[in-house]
Amino acid sequence: MKPVKIGILGLGTVGGGTVNVLQRNADVVRGRAGRDVIITRASAQNLTRSRICDTQGIQLTTDPFEVVNDPDIDIILELMGGLSPAKELVLQAIANGKHVITANKALIALHGNEIFKKASERGVMVAFEAAVAGGVPIIKAIREGLSGNQIEWLAGIINGTGNFILTEMRDKGRDFNDVLAEAQALGYAEADPTFDVEGIDAGHKLTILASIAFGIPLQFDKVYTEGITQITRDDVAYAEELGYRIKHLGIARKTPQGIELRVHPALIPERRLIANVDGVKNAVLVYGDAVGPTLYYGAGAGAEPTASAVVADVVDVVRALTSDPENRVPHLAFQPDAIVEQLVLTSEQFTTAYYLRLTAEDKPGVLAEVTKILALHQISIEAIIQKEPQPNKTTLPVIMLTQKTLEKEMNAAIAEIEALSSITGKVNRIRLETLG
Repeated sequence: MKPVKIGILGLGTVGGGTVNVLQRNADVVRGRAGRDVIITRASAQNLTRSRICDTQGIQLTTDPFEVVNDPDIDIILELMGGLSPAKELVLQAIANGKHVITANKALIALHGNEIFKKASERGVMVAFEAAVAGGVPIIKAIREGLSGNQIEWLAGIINGTGNFILTEMRDKGRDFNDVLAEAQALGYAEADPTFDVEGIDAGHKLTILASIAFGIPLQFDKVYTEGITQITRDDVAYAEELGYRIKHLGIARKTPQGIELRVHPALIPERRLIANVDGVKNAVLVYGDAVGPTLYYGAGAGAEPTASAVVADVVDVVRALTSDPENRVPHLAFQPDAIVEQLVLTSEQFTTAYYLRLTAEDKPGVLAEVTKILALHQISIEAIIQKEPQPNKTTLPVIMLTQKTLEKEMNAAIAEIEALSSITGKVNRIRLETLG
């Protein structure tokens, strides 16, 4: 068979890593795909800069549309990132009858419905394993390995930057801002870290995971996102004292009321395997009705871990080149006519347990006022820690764990507690997930 020709858009970290893996493992790729795979063209913003890959034999250009419109190229690897011109390039590649592989989670989360519709109409494939959890093959696991299951819920540490920050805060007792600065210096966080620390990046990934798990359209706008900027080292220490770890989770769950799509910090029992995933690693826990819980762990970013997922998609696409489009694995796991809208709950409809930290005056009756408010909202207390007051201070921290309750009730209760004259400042609230 004639070789399959590849065009790459972007020769940065992921693009360079992909070139290296494809070149180094050419024999393995050929053995698994059944054909030679050759990179013939690539685009980059700057053709003179030094790179982590050898581009000898690859025709380079600064115009990515030249690559997309090259009639000799069979598969386009979109490794640029961002929404524009990535979206326009992907749609042009599809219109040209080319298969597309992308690592762009934002593009899939926000425009995937349109992209997959166009691809289906044109009879081409769009693969995106590298868009979630880097080198961890979680897309393939849910879409194919667990295809005989009804997925009941999944929960994942799917942003390595946030996990690194929380790990350092726990292990070394450091403050959030201090660790964030180090994460930026190490290249784990961008100069503007908003997408990582406010949950937007994880929200993009959760959008994709929920779609392939539940057979729903991609709908990032319905994902509740909350970051880790309000987590203090005291919260991390108190959680540890209570037998929990704080992790930044993406959670998708089917309930009788509807589907929960949420990204936020959560206390997890320290005995859970996922609670012990540290540093920049990613992990996703998936619960299927037949298989029960399964855990997927590994590097969530980096040149070659992400390239591992890109090249795996290359092998899959090459294998399927001669198959009829209707016999290929569907983009979002379900056949297009089986993807249906389902009710996605708002944050006030979530039901979870909670960790509450409040600063109370050191005088009799304060706790009674707080517990009365919680009781009026039918919120039961699981545990309380009341710390000794510091010298020369008239207030003390009080930590509570509650049983599961409706978030609407918790919001109302917190508003009433914060209005008490005996309570200083805001009540810090973190959800609690047992993941049992």
